Amino acid sequence: MASKELLDMLNKGIAREIQVSIQYMWQHVLWKGVKGFAVKDELKNIAITEMRHAEVIAERLAYLGGTPTTKPEPIFVGKSLKEMLQQDKKDEEGAITLYRQIIEMAQKEGDTTTARLFRQILSDEEEHHDTFSGLLEEV
Repeated sequence: MASKELLDMLNKGIAREIQVSIQYMWQHVLWKGVKGFAVKDELKNIAITEMRHAEVIAERLAYLGGTPTTKPEPIFVGKSLKEMLQQDKKDEEGAITLYRQIIEMAQKEGDTTTARLFRQILSDEEEHHDTFSGLLEEV
């Protein structure tokens, strides 16, 4: 059985995934300008990936006996492309830190399935971080 601390961390992950899926989708919808064209589709694709993360984390949390949250972390859309990408990069850094902690805690609790799930998600988050870092170099 998972500890309350691990279940709470999974819920924090869900709240974060809901937040960035909305945030990135709204950035995709609202961004205009020449530089935005290269970014718009990437933001949309990442937003969809983040929503899938929220779904699989929620399924795992429910399996472990928890109740998935429906409340996102605070959403920050931004007013310029640079501001958006800086926030998005920061949000991915927060996810990477949280997911490493979840992997460590799951391993300590003998929950290899949760650890494996978060290793897969962590790989996506590192890729998103790399994408936002690269895009920031162009802005």
